[in-house]
Formats: sequence, structure tokens, C-alpha cells
Amino acid sequence: MTLLLSLVGILLIVIGIALSIALHEIGHLVPAKLFGVKVTQYMIGFGPTVFSRRVGETEYGLKWIPLGGYIRMIGMYPAPNGKVSADSTGFFGGVSEEAKQYEASQYDPADAARTFVRLSVPKKLVVMLGGPCMNLLIAIVLFAVLLVGIGKPENTSRVGTVAECVRPAEAQSCDGYPPSAAKIAGLQPGDEILSLGGTPVATFGELTRIVRANPEKPLAAEVRRGGETIALTITPNRAQRPLLNESGTDVQRGADGQVLTAEVGFLGVSGTRGYVRQPLSAVPATTFTAVKGTANLFLGLPQRMYDVAVAAFSDEKRDPNGPISVVGVSRLAGEVTAAEHAGFGLKEKAWTLLSILASLNVALFVFNLIPLPPLDGGHVAGALVEGLRRFLARLRGRPDPGPTDMSKLIPLTNAIVLVLLTMTVLLVYADIVKPVSLFNP
Repeated sequence: MTLLLSLVGILLIVIGIALSIALHEIGHLVPAKLFGVKVTQYMIGFGPTVFSRRVGETEYGLKWIPLGGYIRMIGMYPAPNGKVSADSTGFFGGVSEEAKQYEASQYDPADAARTFVRLSVPKKLVVMLGGPCMNLLIAIVLFAVLLVGIGKPENTSRVGTVAECVRPAEAQSCDGYPPSAAKIAGLQPGDEILSLGGTPVATFGELTRIVRANPEKPLAAEVRRGGETIALTITPNRAQRPLLNESGTDVQRGADGQVLTAEVGFLGVSGTRGYVRQPLSAVPATTFTAVKGTANLFLGLPQRMYDVAVAAFSDEKRDPNGPISVVGVSRLAGEVTAAEHAGFGLKEKAWTLLSILASLNVALFVFNLIPLPPLDGGHVAGALVEGLRRFLARLRGRPDPGPTDMSKLIPLTNAIVLVLLTMTVLLVYADIVKPVSLFNP
């Protein structure tokens, strides 16, 4: 049964990745066709073709290895000038000219006006940004489903346990210590605190902030118990407690690393885990945070890949927040659906799988914007350079310099492809011999 559930998780995440890739390519396909570019292929995956069908002038198909996709637009390079000799153009120039001649041979000269290279700079940007922006849109929709539809997982204002007294962690009994404010007020496990001191509360963090700010002050409370709402008065104890950050999730430490403390209010209850629905306005902030975090990960990618290599070939622990491959993501998905932990039911599994897929789409968005060929960001950079060159030519009264010749970057493109393949192989190997785990990091 565990194996079957694991396979279900792997299948679901593979389908999710394939759909994300398919929609990414549609983000390129639709504007390209709207702008009149001839698109000869729309393919999901790489390697041998499993299935394909021609509709109009475009062949739509699925390939064996679902690790990417592409659309083939005619005329990605400027028209060739007929020179292919390495002696006359140099090695790189020869490679560029041969690439342009090969590409020109792939379409009818009558379609020359429908090439990608003939598009204006704004239209090129729309076509090339369409794919990454589709992934960003998918991530936004998934974050909306997670936060607004299901809710953010956090400790709610529902009481889990009630402390008998206010005592330090090392004390073994309540002898000599005052009873907790929760005990005095008559709070019971299962009570849901609706408001405190006139302020509505829904999460344990909101409750904690009010309690800590009002030591020894009587506070009116509304509590839901067994379907009824009752009124209580809660007077938080005054206690020496660690200072927390603004979110209330982590303790603050001084320059010497010691935990900072202060006399604050103390209630003496623990919250229960639940899902608190967020307003729609929380989605942009969550998306921005995810994009920023992913961008920072890519900025530090060389060091992170080095750490992965060290962990893969030694006894070093692997960073659970480091990069992983599709194999690693699939293993995580299988681990999630097969999990039998207490309190980790169907809703928790669905939330985790959707959050993984949302994070993957954020990664696809950020990764494809890296301004290097063959990524979308490389073509975006080429279009921006083209626009700048044409603008400067107009200012100086000079002839139009024409489109950016991306074929001149073929050697760089090949080098980057080799680097990406090496990174992929390393990550796959690391995910096999030392996989990242959600439950046993």
C-alpha cells in the first residue's frame, strides 16, 4: 500500500510538471502565432517522439523524456550572407554562418516575412517572456488556492493544552509556582479563543502578541466551547520569557548568541495546528517572497552545487534547502503521499504537493529569465540589445544595424548546455544516493 501511494505521488507530480511545461510553451506559442510567426513544432519532452499530430502548419507532439519542451519557430537567426569559409570569417564566424544557412534551408523562402527575427523588439519580448510569465501565473494561481482556498498551515487560536502553572522548563512540578492565567480563567483544551481584549484573533501568533503586550492586565475574552460562545476574563501572568521576532516564530539573540529575554505576559496554553484562510492580498506578497528566495538560490548556485557534490561523494549532510533534480522532486512527492504521520492527512498531503508544484513554477520562471542562451532570458537580452542598438543608431542618424545575430553565441550556448547537463547529472546522482527528505532532514 505504501509503495502504491508513493507511485501515486510520483505520477501526480510528473503530470503537474508536464502540464507546467506544456503551459510554458503555450506562453510562447500563442503570441508567436498572433504575430504571424510560422511555428512548425510544439513538443513536450525530448528524445524520440511518442505521439504527434499535425494541425495546420504545426506539429504537436509528446516525446519520451518529459524534462522540458520547445516550440520551433522559423528564422531565429538573420538570413545568411553565403560565406562559410573559416579562413574568411574565422572559426566562430564559420559556425555562425553555417547555422544560419542550415536554418534558412528549413523553411520556404516565401515564408521569410514570417520569421521570428523579423519581429519588432516589443513583439520579440512578448514571445520570449510569454513562457516564464505563464509559469509565474501558474504559481500565483496555486498560491491563491493554497492560501485563500485551503488556508495557511499554522497554530490556530484553538487551545491544545493548558499549563497548570508558570514554572521554568527545568522545574519538575508546580510546587511553589503560581497557577497559569489560562488555568485561573478556566480555559480548557478544545476551546477556540475568538477575541482577546476586544481584538479578534484567529492564529496563535495573534493571540501571543496580545498576551505578551498585556502582563497582569485583565482582558475580556470570547471563547467558543462546544458550539457555544462564552465570555471569560483572562489576566496574563508576568513572566520572564524569550523575545520573539515580528512574526513570533523565532527567538531573538544578542551579539553573543544568547537568547534575549524580557518580562512579558504569559497565558499558559499551546495552539493546535490548522489551516487559516488568508485574504487575497496575501498572494502577491507570498509570490514575491518565493521569487526573491528562488533568485537568491540561483545567485548562490555555484556554491550550492559544490555543496551538493561534496555531500554526494562524502559523509557530509546534504542541505535540505539546496537544489534538487526532477528525480528528487518526484521522490519528495512519493514520500508525501505515502506518509503515515499523525496529523498528516489528505488535506496536508494535497497542500504539500500543491506547494511543491507552485515552487517548481517559481523556479521555472526565475531560471528561464537568466540572461544566457539557450534560456528565454538569453533571447530577451538579445532583443533588448537590438532595441538599444537601433535607438542609438537613430540618435546618431546612422543606418539601422538590423537584428541581433544570436547565431554568433552558438559556442557559448553549447558551453552552457554542457554545464547544465553536468549539473543535472550531478543532482540526479545526489538525489539517488543521498536524497532530500521532508520528514527526516
